[in-house]
Amino acid sequence: MPKYVIEREIPAAGKFSAEQLRAISQTSCNVLKNMGPQIQWVNSYVTADKIYCVYIAPNEEMIREHASQGGFPANSVSEVLTTIDPTTAE
Repeated sequence: MPKYVIEREIPAAGKFSAEQLRAISQTSCNVLKNMGPQIQWVNSYVTADKIYCVYIAPNEEMIREHASQGGFPANSVSEVLTTIDPTTAE
């Protein structure tokens, strides 16, 4: 199943409280539950003004539908073609 990186432009995301992040996470999980098992949230990285999320889904349209239902921006959705890490250099 394809993996995607979603870039969400959210001003001051890095200043969100634990409660705000919990609420966002709960909203995302509720939408995912309603959409079914084909789409999965792997993890997210919070930076100063953006949140980068990693999802597994059959297509980009499902990623965008999740964003729409959750009220989240999905400024960029990119399919991960391969991954590399330090072991790639060996």
